[in-house]
Amino acid sequence: MLENLHVKNLALIKEEDIAFKEGFNVLTGETGAGKSVVIGSIDLALGGRANTDVIRSGEEYALIELTFLLNEREVSALKEMDIYPEEDGRLILSRRISKGKSVCRINGETVGTSQAKALGQLLLNIYGQHEHQGLLKKSTYSDMLDEYAGGDIGTLKSGLKALNLEYRELLKEKEGLGSDEALRKREAELLSFEIEEIENADLREGEDEELFLRHRFLSNVQRIKEAASEAYSLTGYEAEFSAGTLIGRALGVLRQAEGLDDKASSFTIELSQIEALLNDFNRSLSDYADGLSFDGEEYANTDERLREINRLKDKYGGEIKDIISLLDEKRKELLKLENFEEYAADIEKRLARINSERHDKCAGISALRKEAALKLSNRLVTEMRSLNFNDVRLEISVCPDEENISDDGFDDVEFLISLNTGEELKPMQNVASGGELSRIMLAFKSVFASKDDVSTLVFDEIDTGISGITAYKVSEMMGRLSKEHQLICITHLPQIAAMADSHYLIEKSIANGRTVTNIEALSGDGALNELARLLGSDELSEASLNNAKELKEKALIFKKGER
Repeated sequence: MLENLHVKNLALIKEEDIAFKEGFNVLTGETGAGKSVVIGSIDLALGGRANTDVIRSGEEYALIELTFLLNEREVSALKEMDIYPEEDGRLILSRRISKGKSVCRINGETVGTSQAKALGQLLLNIYGQHEHQGLLKKSTYSDMLDEYAGGDIGTLKSGLKALNLEYRELLKEKEGLGSDEALRKREAELLSFEIEEIENADLREGEDEELFLRHRFLSNVQRIKEAASEAYSLTGYEAEFSAGTLIGRALGVLRQAEGLDDKASSFTIELSQIEALLNDFNRSLSDYADGLSFDGEEYANTDERLREINRLKDKYGGEIKDIISLLDEKRKELLKLENFEEYAADIEKRLARINSERHDKCAGISALRKEAALKLSNRLVTEMRSLNFNDVRLEISVCPDEENISDDGFDDVEFLISLNTGEELKPMQNVASGGELSRIMLAFKSVFASKDDVSTLVFDEIDTGISGITAYKVSEMMGRLSKEHQLICITHLPQIAAMADSHYLIEKSIANGRTVTNIEALSGDGALNELARLLGSDELSEASLNNAKELKEKALIFKKGER
């Protein structure tokens, strides 16, 4: 669950902390006080899009820190992502936004926003004010149904996706075969020539590098021989000032002192060893120089072979290994052309087999969807009736269209609904109003929350267009949801606020000539006073406070019965 939110220098917030609790956490306050900024800060910390406009005027940066207390399932899932919480099961996710850059950290280690988003999807879901708009998009219906179905449907869709890819590649290959026999003949002749050319070259990997080194040596053999001979002369004994001659003289001088001092004797021994090494070096250098000679025929052969390899590399591209690989491809292509009828028939056979497998996968997906559709529609009707849709009827239509297969299958999924007695079922996007969609969305979230492992659900003013007895019904649903999930909710409705286990007031004030947003945890009289304000009372009167107490007592009775 989300244990703590720390916000600094964000919009009107100077620096605030909220210690959230288990169960139902409610945030209330006047319009414009900064409630949505609080929820927005959570989204920013989880990798949401940020710009420098969110930084409080006059400050260099904004900082958001989320502290999560994880359960065993979440700890295990994070370890699979190579993220390791503290020993006490806590994890701190922070984001610092400054001019020119944004930095996310998990337990102090810098990560990318994509990793922060992945973490957020595992730990927390945010439902915004316009979340219900997704119910108007028919393209989302199959995904909703599949999410509810779960289990084998994901495996079937993965298999279908792989089959579709193979099918498209085969179709592309079929299109590339062509039907002009004369053209195929010319292509076969060209391939035969190219294959023979490469085969005759008898290429070997690494040969070009060996030839290059040998060619360079043969091109410079005379210079090498001259250098070796000169080095021999400079280190030998023939010239008056050569190294060997001078070392010999030095050795003769040192031997005059030999026996007169132990240190002088040790120098004589060392120089004798140097002279011996120099002698060996001279002999080896002399043998090397004597063996150097220019072979004109070898040079010509090496040069010719190197030119041939470079020509083939220029013609066919890449290195020798690439040409060898290309040779195999050309052999296969030639085999196709030489056995065109057989090859074309094989492609048709494979296309038919894969298409049959695609239809089988789609049929399997469709069967699971139809089964899930009945269960989901019944669950949704139950939840919607608890939200004061007393006469609701809902049907999830799953209609196969075998001519149109996609990675999602071949089903056309439609949510059909009737909200009033006597009305026929119609597509949801043609029936529901904004307030009704908000409640329908809540019914969806209630159904899916029971299947969702995410611990924390955040609702940002999803009670738009709701009032009266319906508000009580929504409040009760939120209370039920909070039995299994931590809920964080911004609301303007006193019925929902009364259901809170923890209540926070967000309000603006003036400090040092600047507007700031303050966050206060309410309890006792403070919570009752805020409920009275939400009930529409400008002044705290005994009547408004009694109404607030009645709301709170009604919520407590409900929660006691539920829990």
